[in-house]
Amino acid sequence: MARLDVTVGRTALKNPLIAGAAEHVIEAGGVLGALRAGVGAVVVKSINEMERGKDQLQRAEYMLLDDQWREIPWTPQAPATAFMATRSGLTPQAFDAWLEQTAQLDREAKTMDSYAIASLIVADLDKTVAMARQIEQAGLRILELNIGTPYASQAKGVVATELDPARVTMIVSAVRQAIKIPLWVKITGQSERVPDLAAAAFAAGAEAVVMAGRLLGFIPDVETMQPFLGTTLGVGGYWNLPLTCHWLSVSRQQLGPDKPLIATNGARNGLDVARMMLAGAHAVEMASNVMLRGTPALSATLEELNAYLDRKNMTAADLVGRAADQRKTFADMPLRTDNWKKYVAG
Repeated sequence: MARLDVTVGRTALKNPLIAGAAEHVIEAGGVLGALRAGVGAVVVKSINEMERGKDQLQRAEYMLLDDQWREIPWTPQAPATAFMATRSGLTPQAFDAWLEQTAQLDREAKTMDSYAIASLIVADLDKTVAMARQIEQAGLRILELNIGTPYASQAKGVVATELDPARVTMIVSAVRQAIKIPLWVKITGQSERVPDLAAAAFAAGAEAVVMAGRLLGFIPDVETMQPFLGTTLGVGGYWNLPLTCHWLSVSRQQLGPDKPLIATNGARNGLDVARMMLAGAHAVEMASNVMLRGTPALSATLEELNAYLDRKNMTAADLVGRAADQRKTFADMPLRTDNWKKYVAG
């Protein structure tokens, strides 16, 4: 069996697969199921102080689409190219109950050589800082600070989609000064400045940056001529993997190999995890595929990743940045005079 262990900042993970935050890890049973599947960590569904965030979850709706933009049944047997479009919200629990449950889950995770990671979404920064202190006091070992949700423009004041590196510095600095545990910062992909946002987070004290969150989308139904689910949606899927890998590779180039990056958005299986690691990720969060197909998707991902590493006679850590470090500019490419003519139909 290949060595799957990786290191993210101060944190040693037994493998690079992380179950990302989503509805299937709201309840304790979902988190425990992911832990039992063997993941390196689980990010528990996010919380903040806003009652409107809980209200959003009670208004949430979900659909699965195929590659022709048609709705298809929500089933684990859906094709690999199926992707989700959703309206979502924050955990429905009160903070005290969420904190007690998450702390207990992290204690159980420790017995499995894993982590249950707390996740905070910023609304009011002072309250975020206070919650971060309570998270550390409760004994949790890692905090993920999510400042890259896709919904801020649609739910003003409830969640954050930070696009300004100066604001990222301010927010992350405030939380970093309040706690000593590892701080991972999740940023948006809805920007041409993703590497700058990552640099600002690291400069302010983040130990890892998670990139990049789902995007906003709008999908008209050609039959009803109405928007799917009535509004703008959070979208992500297999098609986003090249975008995630691009941001990983250019961020690694800008920041250097010693700044740990965690990939999210687009991974479906073990080879996708490998692709993201080759692009520069130290670890990979998977959420949508697990929400759709259940925790067997996590076990299957680990099995496929292990088989790939055995075939290549490599460790997981060997993959990190291997392709990104060989990325050339367009100007570095060899001259292929009139090559384009081969690719014009007719």
